[in-house]
Amino acid sequence: MIFALKSALRSLRDLPARRGNARGLRDLTRCTDRHPVVAFGGVLDGKSFIHGGAVKLLHLRDAFASDEKNFNILYLVSSAQPNFADDLVSVCRQRGMRFVWNQNGVGYPAWAGREAERHNAPMRRLRARADAIIYQSAFCRDSAECFLGPVSQPGEILWNPVDLKKFHPPPEPPPSRPLRLLALGTQNYPDRVLSVIEALKTIRSGGVEATLTIAGRLLWPGGEAEVKRTLEQKNLVAHVTLRPAFTQDEAAAYYRSHHILIHPKYLDPCPTVVIEALASGLPVIGSASGGLPEMVPPDCGTLVPVPLDWNRLVTPSGEQLAAAVQTLLPRLPEASRAARHHAETAFDGVRWVDRHRDIFTRLLS
Repeated sequence: MIFALKSALRSLRDLPARRGNARGLRDLTRCTDRHPVVAFGGVLDGKSFIHGGAVKLLHLRDAFASDEKNFNILYLVSSAQPNFADDLVSVCRQRGMRFVWNQNGVGYPAWAGREAERHNAPMRRLRARADAIIYQSAFCRDSAECFLGPVSQPGEILWNPVDLKKFHPPPEPPPSRPLRLLALGTQNYPDRVLSVIEALKTIRSGGVEATLTIAGRLLWPGGEAEVKRTLEQKNLVAHVTLRPAFTQDEAAAYYRSHHILIHPKYLDPCPTVVIEALASGLPVIGSASGGLPEMVPPDCGTLVPVPLDWNRLVTPSGEQLAAAVQTLLPRLPEASRAARHHAETAFDGVRWVDRHRDIFTRLLS
């Protein structure tokens, strides 16, 4: 009842913008070309800084003809939806465009709370209307079945891609001392960052010279102040570097100048950060949850066991992360080589694009 009321109020509030958007949809036409011409709902338009769920679209934009007005394939990602996506899909289906839906994670109580259905309702509708569904991991498929319900459309699992030419190991590994740890990505809840800081403290207390770089936005309220205060309390200010949001080129440089990625985020569906790190030769320490168990083999890092709990965020402790780092250190060179090899076989952007070409061709035939 509360969700329905809030939804009605949002619809009323958005009505003027929705009407303006509808006027733009009148110009959409179906491309008569036999080859794929792809539209992304405008989520890449006019943006010099692409992040999150939209990053993978750059691979498709570079590989296929694209046009936001005259096209035959509409490709949307659940974590990077355009405004009023339902209206866009309705017009496209009326005019004969085919619709491909890329499903990332879903809303569940631990992170979305009472707003879970606000996230899930649009995904449920759009996924059910797709001509083909791409799941970013088996975890994405299973959680969608759990929270969005079953669908009859064909679907397949395609892990997110990586540009192996952009993300690669350095010609020479960084100096062995100090051990350089990296926590990179959009940091959206405190424990994800504070546990890594605690891990650094534990590692250094154990006699290992180590530093930490934390790169990405700290999105929880008061995040930056809390992190700085924690670093002061633990006497780690001189050993931790904080960096803001970053570009793809900056991310590649971060990976090549560090030894290990620590990614403790709970139930992360298919993190691009992990894939880019592996491609760059960085072993991964993380949470054995979400998509990571299927993405990070044992020879490419260490995952800390955690229970599956949709109602709370179960982040590995700093002590657990530190212990995982310690077990990895004796085989760090081997793990680095294994990480790159795994990325080449599992996440190659060229093969990801080729599989999309097959899907698009089938839909247009």
